Amino acid sequence: MELKWLEDFVSLARFMNFTLAAHDRNITQSALSRRIRQLEQWVGLPLIDRSTYPVKLTPAGYSFLPKARKSVDMLCALREDTIEAHGSTEEVLSFATMSTLVLTFFPAWMEKVEALGEPFRTRFTEAYSSFSNNVATLFRNECDFLLIYAHDSVPAMQDLSEHDYLTLGAEQVIAVSAPAENGDPLHGVQSDGRLIDYLSYRDNSFFAQALPNAVFDKKALRFNTVYENAMSAALKAMAVSGHGVAWIPESLAIQELQTGQLVRAADPSFDIEVEIRLYRSHRLRGKRAGQFWRQAEEVALQANR
Repeated sequence: MELKWLEDFVSLARFMNFTLAAHDRNITQSALSRRIRQLEQWVGLPLIDRSTYPVKLTPAGYSFLPKARKSVDMLCALREDTIEAHGSTEEVLSFATMSTLVLTFFPAWMEKVEALGEPFRTRFTEAYSSFSNNVATLFRNECDFLLIYAHDSVPAMQDLSEHDYLTLGAEQVIAVSAPAENGDPLHGVQSDGRLIDYLSYRDNSFFAQALPNAVFDKKALRFNTVYENAMSAALKAMAVSGHGVAWIPESLAIQELQTGQLVRAADPSFDIEVEIRLYRSHRLRGKRAGQFWRQAEEVALQANR
């Protein structure tokens, strides 16, 4: 029996969908199905009724689920308690975050946090192009903190409703384009029905979910998607090269806007504002993580005064 089998089963019980659960667990659907069958073989009974759509738990599965959840929590707590009691005093704080925030926000913010006490050792978890996968690292207790953009139009934000968070600031997401010879945007944005050469986020990324409800649908924009990437920095590079319009966090484009490599492609009514939030795990994995949270709280209070 392996812990990952129980974690897979708990995820599948949450989504009742092999595709979504595999996405949540960052494995292929075939791997998830194989591991669920291995768990069922270990238990000796079918736990999933695959004859229905969506799938559902069998009576044995419903009975097994609360004990599986408890076992996952207990084993994770056992590992964390052991690390806390006997681990290195040089505790490393683990952050799941988004690539843009690593570049634009994290360094200066961390400097402010550390100014209130001793320095911290930090690391970033594996970055996912899928926003829901980044969020899931917090649910699986694979990180101490989750540093992300937040917007109500993104469905995964509802999954975080029971976690404590700090609002660290806000960010404008703006449409940018390379300039034409006269200084106007080479690819301007207007709500006149014309096709716009668009540098698009991938469907499962944060901004791919935030932008349609917040801007695109309201403005009835029509796009000709010429490039797709999950990373804002990659879209910015394509915009600088003149390939189309990209919506990116303004902080990421400050230098290019100042030097004239990029210009605004639309008026501010096409902008969206997103919050920058820090979420904490329900169970912080060490004493230094608790100290960090207290210092981060103080920085957030100072910023909002």
